[in-house]
Amino acid sequence: MRFTPFALAAAAVQGALAAPSRETRPSERAFACGAPEPAAEHIKISQKFAAKEAEFVASGNFTTQAVTTVDVYFHVVASSTSLSGGYVTDAQLNAQLNTLNSAYAPYGFQFTLKGTTRTVNANWANDNNGYEMTMKRSLRKGTYRSLNVYFLQDMGDNLGYCYFPEAGGATAGSTTQIRDGCTVLYSTVPGGSLTNFNLGHTTTHEVGHWFGLYHTFQGGCTGSGDSVSDTPAQASASSGCPVGRDSCPNAAGLDPIHNFMDYSYDTCYEEFTAGQQARMVSFFNNYRAGK
Repeated sequence: MRFTPFALAAAAVQGALAAPSRETRPSERAFACGAPEPAAEHIKISQKFAAKEAEFVASGNFTTQAVTTVDVYFHVVASSTSLSGGYVTDAQLNAQLNTLNSAYAPYGFQFTLKGTTRTVNANWANDNNGYEMTMKRSLRKGTYRSLNVYFLQDMGDNLGYCYFPEAGGATAGSTTQIRDGCTVLYSTVPGGSLTNFNLGHTTTHEVGHWFGLYHTFQGGCTGSGDSVSDTPAQASASSGCPVGRDSCPNAAGLDPIHNFMDYSYDTCYEEFTAGQQARMVSFFNNYRAGK
């Protein structure tokens, strides 16, 4: 199920997103997301959505409609045809799709795999080499409402990153459309080799950004935080699964460690909130659907 769509005009934020971070891998692996920091203009749009969503809830018209189906294209980009080189199996990709569908089904989204590409290119397979746009110009498929996920062999410190939807969508062949999508470390797919992060929820997390969600710890303990009213304030990212963590003791609620938009272990992830569901619908219906 999903919430009834509504229209909301917002100022354009084309070009307002910062580039994902590229850092050196630490000796002990922790969750690290390289999604761009939301620009001030993008946050303003989220806050406008929040106000409209609150009105919608208060009106009693927050009803459910048909499931939103999203076309997905998977791109395996490896340094060799070995699993250690990033050449994940079809079984793992199918499991990744199932993980996405299990995570998002309660919130009205279904993913349909439309195609898979496999590329052996050592330069493209290492995200630190700077071939992101070259790779995407060659591999990207579909429209701005199509989700493209690139599984790479090496991403430095990051486990993944994804781009937020931009106001106005994107024209076919534009830089915005080509750049769009999620890039994910191959070893985070279900059955992958990365301990604590190999159930496929790195992709779940990154796709949340593709739908317009911020990290639950966005903004810390003050201000509007992630601009979603039902995610408790959070001072910083979680690590592991710290049950009972309360990094903002003066604000209501414990840290949302089970939320897919925190930095918890895959085994700790369980949910989005109703407010996040509404936000995903808002961004998708306004800036991706029909594009």
